[in-house]
Amino acid sequence: MQTTTHVPSPVRPRRAWLMALVAGLVITGAAAFATMPGLLTEPLRTEYRWSRAEIGLAASVNMVLYGLVAPFAAAWMDRFGLRRVALVALVLVAVGAALTTLMSQAWQFTLYWGLLVGAGTGSLSMTFAATVAQRWFVARRGLVVGALTGASAFGQMVFLPALAWVVDHHSWRPAVVGLALTAVVLAVLAALVLRDHPADVGLVPYGAAGLIARPAPERGASARTLRVLSTSVRDRRFWLLAAIFAVCGATTNGLLWTHFVPAAQDQGMAVTAAAALVSAVGVFSLVGTVASGWSSDRFDPRWLLASYYAGRAVLLAVLPLVLGPQAGPAMVAFVVLFGLLDVATVPPTILLARRMFGADGAVVFGWVNAVHQVGAGAMAVVGGLVRDVGGGYGPVWLLAAALCVLAASASLRLGRSKR
Repeated sequence: MQTTTHVPSPVRPRRAWLMALVAGLVITGAAAFATMPGLLTEPLRTEYRWSRAEIGLAASVNMVLYGLVAPFAAAWMDRFGLRRVALVALVLVAVGAALTTLMSQAWQFTLYWGLLVGAGTGSLSMTFAATVAQRWFVARRGLVVGALTGASAFGQMVFLPALAWVVDHHSWRPAVVGLALTAVVLAVLAALVLRDHPADVGLVPYGAAGLIARPAPERGASARTLRVLSTSVRDRRFWLLAAIFAVCGATTNGLLWTHFVPAAQDQGMAVTAAAALVSAVGVFSLVGTVASGWSSDRFDPRWLLASYYAGRAVLLAVLPLVLGPQAGPAMVAFVVLFGLLDVATVPPTILLARRMFGADGAVVFGWVNAVHQVGAGAMAVVGGLVRDVGGGYGPVWLLAAALCVLAASASLRLGRSKR
């Protein structure tokens, strides 16, 4: 009697792309939570009489945790599997959003939205995208990474106008409930489709020439993440790169995504119109990121960063002059140009981290990205404080512009890698 040995077959293209599609949907849904604090500011102030600083604190904790969790998320995926990590993260997001609708104190908003939602969405960031692409694709891996990374901006673009309309017409709770239900649906979809590795279902990665065994659970990945941090913090280049990227976070996530909508409302603009403008920034950020990645392969990334931050400084300095009750041509021009520069800083920053820190570059970028979120969180709080004390956002835009000038200058001081 002959015995047959089961040999994994080449991965079916549609199965690999289905994995990428579901991962993209998960990332898109998680990204929708990033823009919600900007829509909640005025409704929460009206209902609870909370200050902008108190509301901004929850957004700040959310952003900081988003960044701090990311370096460890890849280690957890190696240890427990990407499917389990995604499910736990989506459950945290759904529970945090649902509890937000029942809160009555500002500290509860910080706990539910800042801690639970921040930890959940932080586990579904770029590390999740990179893990899916690494395990399921050999061919077209770069395309998948780019598409999944862009899914974050796409999520903000798709959900923000709809959420703004719901908040404007039906109050803020239905919008938050809708996000919680979205997370539940995505958790069910992830449970049905996501798998940790092609070998789990008798397949090989898309484009692979032969069998690739599933790696053993990595028990020391978290320790390595901390070791890389311990080593890199002794390098002046790490702090310089991190400080520059912190300015990126402060002027995008912390400022534009959190305070643009309430600032526009101060000028008499409807919340739906303001949300549409922020959404348009997300549209053009996709174009800017692709163009920046192409340019990073051909030009010195230090000069690219310097030009991006210099351009952002000019735009933020003139924003108080063009922000009004209507979205005129000048405001549209701001949206287009700022969108092109919004995420354009990421490719050259990743490249510089790789050049300066070699094989540890990806982990170093994870920690640099954590500092990016610290900058974002700090600006979320500062923006609210300035508005509460001064009655307007004018000084905040000028402060952000000054920080961008410093970042542009510092970018040119980043040394080349040691050979």
